[in-house]
Amino acid sequence: MQTREFFVSAPGKVILHGEHSVVHGQVALAVSLNLRTFLRLQSTSSGEVHINLPNIDTFLSWEITALQPLLAGCKEQGGLKDLDADLLKRLREFTRISEDSTDTRSMAVLAFLYMYLSVFAESLASITVSVWSELPTGAGLGSSAAYNVCLSAALLSARGNISNPLTPQQESARWSKEEMELINRWAFMGEKIIHGNPSGVDNAVGTWGKSQIHTSFYLFIIKFMLHHFTLFITGGFLRYHAGNITPLSWVPVLRILLTNTKVPRSTKVLVSGVKDKINKFPSVMKPVLESVSAVSCVCEQTLIEMAERGPSAEHYNILEELIDINQHHLNVMGVGHSSLDTLCRVTLARGLHSKLTGAGGGGCGITLLRPETDTTVIQSTVEELKACGFDCWETSIGAPGVQQHSSAALSQHILKILSSY
Repeated sequence: MQTREFFVSAPGKVILHGEHSVVHGQVALAVSLNLRTFLRLQSTSSGEVHINLPNIDTFLSWEITALQPLLAGCKEQGGLKDLDADLLKRLREFTRISEDSTDTRSMAVLAFLYMYLSVFAESLASITVSVWSELPTGAGLGSSAAYNVCLSAALLSARGNISNPLTPQQESARWSKEEMELINRWAFMGEKIIHGNPSGVDNAVGTWGKSQIHTSFYLFIIKFMLHHFTLFITGGFLRYHAGNITPLSWVPVLRILLTNTKVPRSTKVLVSGVKDKINKFPSVMKPVLESVSAVSCVCEQTLIEMAERGPSAEHYNILEELIDINQHHLNVMGVGHSSLDTLCRVTLARGLHSKLTGAGGGGCGITLLRPETDTTVIQSTVEELKACGFDCWETSIGAPGVQQHSSAALSQHILKILSSY
């Protein structure tokens, strides 16, 4: 063990523009969300491994002597080419988690044990890992990726595979580009365990942060459908191609309201419905998809200008218009919902502009906040949205990716939760 205790965090993600059109070869823009997942790792002398996940009421421990036999005959994980199917099978048998189980608790435990055993294979260490998140689960906000990025960074640092970048003078620090690439690859392994065939976009956002432009033949939130893609993150805008990530320039942090309508929906059904509509009305729907792609590109250029010249009122006017245009296009595609109409109506009454984010049909929406938006306007908007039965947070997009923190960098609320176990 390289250190006795440390803290890490990683952001969630939202799709700013390009939902559904990206399935059909168009451009989408995804951004990191400054609702974060926090992890505390402690080395102990108990001879046990503990995982504490208070968000999902999961608190488990295992004797190291009981875990050691699971590593018999395991593959070398240095190349990280693919999951070790044999190890995963043993873990399922050991934890009694069936092959068809997809519940949040089971998948979180499997991902943790797989990464722990793989990273510490040469010498299993006694550790306690506690994770708490500001992100709701199952809302399409990258909560599992933020969890896996935190696990990856913490375990690799504890094992000494990557550095401990935080100096005594710092409150927060990040790893080198090469170390971040390793964190991202291990986090992708965790995402594979949880989702089967993920795109890699969510863990890339959680690792690198900021904004992503994504072009693919498959919607990256449909994890099992994606085979290849190119994405650019500006904000890092990062260029992501065939597993290679290159940070480019910076973009501004934008304040938003994030609203969870709590209306359940099936991404698969919604994507299928859009496809059916395109097949039925190709001459009508294809220009809609191209227009959504153009919205993403204009938004990207606007964000770059804001970073280079400083944000102006006109820049925010453009961003608001693009939000309105995209939301109308998404309604044309058939992925709107009355709950999202309510969100748009409530916010527009106060001069704020909103759109769905993700698959639609309910789920989450984002509302842009201008720098001059009065606090009373924000408070009254949040109160009315909560009165509609929604969850609502004031946060920001374009947030930093995975970071190591000193305890002084964390709020007392978060520190108290993580230190309770």
